[in-house]
This record gives sequence, structure tokens and C-alpha cells, in this order.
Amino acid sequence: MLVSIFLERHYRLSGRSERLATEKDDTFRLSTESSTYLVKVSPPEEAEAVVALQTAAMRYLESTAPHLPVQRVKSTVGGDDHVTIGLSGGRTRIMRVFDFVEGQVLADVNPDAERLARAGEMLGLIDVALREFTHPADRRGLAWDLRHFHQLTELVEHTPGPEHRRAARSVFRLFGEHVVPRLRDLETQVIHGDFSPYNIVVDPRSDHFVTGVIDFGDTVRSAVIFDPAVPMANLLGRTPDRPWRDACAFVAGYQRERPIKDSELPLLPIAALARLTLRALITNWRAERAPERREYLLAHAKDDWINVERSLAANLDDVVAHLRETRHGHP
Repeated sequence: MLVSIFLERHYRLSGRSERLATEKDDTFRLSTESSTYLVKVSPPEEAEAVVALQTAAMRYLESTAPHLPVQRVKSTVGGDDHVTIGLSGGRTRIMRVFDFVEGQVLADVNPDAERLARAGEMLGLIDVALREFTHPADRRGLAWDLRHFHQLTELVEHTPGPEHRRAARSVFRLFGEHVVPRLRDLETQVIHGDFSPYNIVVDPRSDHFVTGVIDFGDTVRSAVIFDPAVPMANLLGRTPDRPWRDACAFVAGYQRERPIKDSELPLLPIAALARLTLRALITNWRAERAPERREYLLAHAKDDWINVERSLAANLDDVVAHLRETRHGHP
């Protein structure tokens, strides 16, 4: 296997490789006699500068905030961060090796409010640490970046159910009325971009709870509020009678470390709804075009439409009021 040859040549690593299911990279778990690593090979269409951005953000956190449990990049024997694999037609793929972060992911546990707040604190700490980070590729275009959400209304037509299309249009309307006019004014910086339950490694027995942060594949310069909007979206609807409860618990922790501007806080629930809607829309669109990945894609978004509808039914002014209360130390 080509990957094994490159691992031996450039990292002096050999062992048993196991392919892992991921959204776009070819990803492997490499078990050697002494350790375990994660090997990622970027897709041919991903620019080398974008991969370099992801690696640079991780290296920056390693040097400026080494106490944070961010996954570490392993250098080649020559001291490089990656290996470039040449393809026909002048295209390239980038191979990188990381320390493997053992443990459960947040998606596989059932955390209480304080554990969710701990996870929120971790993202807040990461955003604080990344505040001054810059990179030539950090303004790249990314479909998941909510700055572009209002430009993706055509995705609604790929949604099979009329009730889903109605819900999506309601979210687009909210975003267009409240967030779009403010886009140029929102506080911006480089953000993780995908702090989802599958990218947060936890130990329920640990006081710190979060023991690893992985996958910087969606790192981008964007509005700060769009970073906590991602985990909020993933937490919406976990308790059907109180669909915003867990999302608000996460944000309470986030704001202990990285308070959100008072003028921007009302936009956060709308951003969370937009993110959840975007995932549902993109998942349907991709599953149509990539039947071989259909099962993986739809498994990550099976309840999205139900949760959008439940969360839309709540009074968003009440949600914002609760976010303000928790920021000031009230339950």
C-alpha cells in the first residue's frame, strides 16, 4: 500500500493500518509496536495551502497554549509537517501523521449540564488562544462557513419533504433579517470551525472532562459566534421538551472563557439554527451524489430536521434571555 511506503520512508513508522470512516480525507489508524497514530491523506481537490492552514493552527496552539489537549502533529524524519504525494496531471495529496487521541467522543456519552459547560469552556479557551493567529489561507472559501449561509438557498430544492423545505425557509428568513445585515460588523478571528461531538474526546471520570480536541479541517477566519454555533447545533433537541437546554449549557461554559459581545448574543441562536439547517441540507445534497458514502453521511444527520422544527417552535427571545442570565452567573 502506497501509504505504508510513505510512512516507512518519511516517518520510519510501520505497523497495522485500519481505515476509519471520515467525511473527506482518507484516514487510517496506525498501530505500531510502541504507539498509535492517526494518518490523514487529503483529497486531491483540497489545496495544499488549506492543509497548511489546518496544521499551522494546531502548531500555533501547541506552542502558545500547550496545556490545551489539542491533537499533536508528528514531524517527518526531515522535520516537515507533512509529505506531498504527487498524482498524475500535476495534482497532489498531502499526508500528515498525528498522535492518536484515545477515549470516547462526546457523541457517545450523555453529559449533564456541567459537563457540557466544561466542553464549552474548552472551545472558549481555544478561541482565546487563536485570537492573534493569522495565516495566508485563513480567508479561504468554505461551504460550512456560516458567512455564506444566505447564499445557499438553492439547496432547499434538494430536500425531499415539504415540511423540511418550510423549516429551512424559516431559518433562511431569520438569518437574512437578523444576521446578514450585521455580517460585516461581527467580531472575527480564526476559529476551529467544527467543534462537533465527534471531534471532542472526553473522559467522564475526569474533572476536566475534555481530554482531546481533534480535526481542524474546517479552520477558517470567520465570525466568533459561528464557532459555538456548531456545538449548539449538534445539541439542539436532545431534550425534546426543552430543545435549547443543552445548547445553552454549552454556551454558559464557553462564555466563562470567551464572553460573547452583548450586541451579538441575540444572533447566536439563529446561527445555531442555520448551522443545523445547513448540515441537513448539505447532507441530503451529498448523499444524492455519493451513494457509496450515503450511510455515513445520513447517520450523522438523521435527526436534524426534527431538531430544527423543535427548536424553531421555541421563543428565541427566551433563549437569548437565558444566555444572558447564565453569563452573569445565574442558573
